[in-house]
Amino acid sequence: MPLDDTLTRHRDALLDALEADDRPRLDAQLPELRSADIAEILQDLIGDEDLLRARALLECLPLERRASVIGHLHGEEQLSITETMGDDVLQAVLEEMGADERADLFKVLGDDRREALLRRMAHREREELKRLASYEEGTAGALMTSDYVAIPAGMTVSRALMRVRQTAPDAETVYQLYVIDPEGRLAGTMSLRQLIVARPGARVDDLMIHDVIHTRVDTPQEEVARVVARYDLLALPVIDEASRLVGIVTHDDALDVVESEATEDIHKGMSIGTLEDGVSRVPLWSLYRKRVTWLVLLVFGNLLSGAGIAHFEATIAAQVALVFFLPLLIGSGGNAGAQAATLMVRGMATGDVGVRDWGKLLGRELLVAGSLGLTMALAVAPIGVFRGGEAVALVVAVSMIAIVLFGSLLGMCLPFLLDRLGWDPATASAPLVTTLIDASGVLIYFSIATLVLSGG
Repeated sequence: MPLDDTLTRHRDALLDALEADDRPRLDAQLPELRSADIAEILQDLIGDEDLLRARALLECLPLERRASVIGHLHGEEQLSITETMGDDVLQAVLEEMGADERADLFKVLGDDRREALLRRMAHREREELKRLASYEEGTAGALMTSDYVAIPAGMTVSRALMRVRQTAPDAETVYQLYVIDPEGRLAGTMSLRQLIVARPGARVDDLMIHDVIHTRVDTPQEEVARVVARYDLLALPVIDEASRLVGIVTHDDALDVVESEATEDIHKGMSIGTLEDGVSRVPLWSLYRKRVTWLVLLVFGNLLSGAGIAHFEATIAAQVALVFFLPLLIGSGGNAGAQAATLMVRGMATGDVGVRDWGKLLGRELLVAGSLGLTMALAVAPIGVFRGGEAVALVVAVSMIAIVLFGSLLGMCLPFLLDRLGWDPATASAPLVTTLIDASGVLIYFSIATLVLSGG
């Protein structure tokens, strides 16, 4: 049976047992589902405002599993479900979470709830939680976990292995180990494999890699994810301003950032603001508000196209066949511009291109866009002959080259311009580019038509 079918079968059985309040069946079905799958069921229940059943489902889980499931929920969902818990239960859940997930959950709680929980914690745990929760969102500090294996410099391999055994149960990952000096500064790194195969009497200082790839707590999270992907790291160590090791960002957290940033860029690319939650769970008013601003602005931008058409009424009246090709031409320019903008925005997001590459990219785009425009002109010219004669075909062909060339260059340059102005290049969205090209395309097309036809 395919995995999706098996998962659906288990989910349906679990929901049936939950509906019937059949605890034995729930206990039998829950082990068949992973924490992420149970979290998805909880999301549906919370979205339907069925918090009683959501709470009942959570209470069927062991404490460690409960913490794992809550860790898979989004912020608003976490807040909704934790409001049904007492402080003692919530504290127990927090203690079972990893350091990074604990800090994320702590941030969504209200101030009174935070204070109540902090008073219940031991001093060391309280200070660690406050430190992790204090880092600015979107930075390495907010993304990292403090659950890692650190080995003091100068240790022998045998003693280091004992240290790993002691700290491994609470660590996020044990495959990469970090060597720190007496002041807590990052001195080196080594893999667990290196440690296992080394001689027991060897010193970790002689085995470790001294040139460690690392990042700082204030590094933007997209840059962190880029470094993890570039060097194929299991985890990236994070240091503070004094070069002390304060945490690590694991590859799974970096993958979450990649997904989040890509989703945000796609939304911005279609003139939609950042959504706080998934599209199926975001409130209707919020969804409307995120979409309406740019659409209204672009409506007024499209008025320029209408003004351009009105200006060339005499040319249109003299050769009505020109109207037939107007949607085709401005649509082609908009498509070419959107393609170029998408390539540039994505290239800038991945670090493949930068402002320094603008001149080289401009030359390449001129050649590519010119070739595209010429190819499209040759394709549409016979239709121009059929609809309006050779003169109209010439107008359409020349206009196609000019509009595609202009649209492609505008789509390529706009992200760089926005970046220089300090705006997000993703704002060079398909709707924005196509609206600008629509207005410009009308002027280009009818200007060429007026010039050619009046001269003829």
